[in-house]
Amino acid sequence: MMGLKKKLDYFAGEACKILFPINIDSFKGCGSSISLCTLSSIDLLLKISKLPIMDNLIIAGRLYSENKGIDQLISYCVNDHRLKYVILCGKDTRGHYPGDALIKLTQHGVDADGKILGTIAPSPFLCSHKDDIDIFKKQVSIIDMRGCLDVDKISEMVYMLSS
Repeated sequence: MMGLKKKLDYFAGEACKILFPINIDSFKGCGSSISLCTLSSIDLLLKISKLPIMDNLIIAGRLYSENKGIDQLISYCVNDHRLKYVILCGKDTRGHYPGDALIKLTQHGVDADGKILGTIAPSPFLCSHKDDIDIFKKQVSIIDMRGCLDVDKISEMVYMLSS
């Protein structure tokens, strides 16, 4: 049953990419330890990509989903040991709630099937290896600014973490 659900979720995700193409994925910065995730807020990501705070960020991007998106973030972290902070800001994606899933992952972890514990996300099943999830949880601190669209407040947090 779980295999079928994962396949259906995968195909639904691929259909969304075709029906609702979003060309904006991420912007590389010049920083060394901080990333910024604007969740579903594309306009916020575009604003931030043009600001001087990009000099203090490794990367700024969106978090698409409570499963593949978090798996990608974990993989990025495991491959770039410099990453210490992920600032979550912007609006969480309704229906998927990847921000909630990421917070709950760091708080509660996953069960034996890779399901993130305690989240409201509907399909929070990760494919990442448990060792990689453990590395992520030890290495990265999540700064929860979900709902914040104020570029000045977000910049303050970036500069505070940079010093």
